[in-house]
This record gives sequence, C-alpha cells and structure tokens, in this order.
Amino acid sequence: MKTIESVSIWSNGEMKEANLLNAYAINVHLGNSATFYYQLSSQGDSGLIGLQVASGNLTMAGEEYTQWEADTFAWEWIAEKLNLVITGDYVAPVIAPETASVEAPIVEPEAEPEV
Repeated sequence: MKTIESVSIWSNGEMKEANLLNAYAINVHLGNSATFYYQLSSQGDSGLIGLQVASGNLTMAGEEYTQWEADTFAWEWIAEKLNLVITGDYVAPVIAPETASVEAPIVEPEAEPEV
C-alpha cells in the first residue's frame, strides 16, 4: 500500500478525498499480460485506513509488461495510469489497546485422593 497526494473523487453524490493506493496482481499471464486490482481509500484521523473511495482494474500488456521486473515498476505504472503521485509507503500506526489484557490464572487440577 502506498500513500499518494490527496485526490478528490466524486462518490455517491459527494466529493471524497483519497490518499492511499492499494493494488494487487489478480491475473497474470506469464510472458503476456497482468491485470491489477486497485483501491483508492481515505486515511482516517487516527492514521488507519478509512473508507474505500474508488476501485477498478488495469491491465498491463505489451512492452510495458516486458519492462515489469520489480514491484516498484508496477506501482509507478498504476499511479501513472490513474494520474496519481506516490508520496511513500503506508505504515499502519501502532494502536495501544484500550484496556490491558488480563490473563486468566492457570489452575492446576487437584490430585485425586488415593484409595
């Protein structure tokens, strides 16, 4: 997942901001083409992934496909096709638990009396 410069997207009758890009290769035909599923999402105030704003598929083929040797190329290709600017890698925040977890005591079974 990558952070991107914020973009405004019309979704369900209102403008929404997306600043996270996620993508997966979902269908790869070796030596021929690759289809990627992408999602554009907002980032909440707490830094967690917010609502999905847009999604879709992109297919890389031909010379572009032959140039794909590393994931960096695929990320840059997807961003170019969507007219996005990648600003970095998304790093999920560390969230402190709301309450401390308490482990239940280990209870050893009592030995049965000898008869």
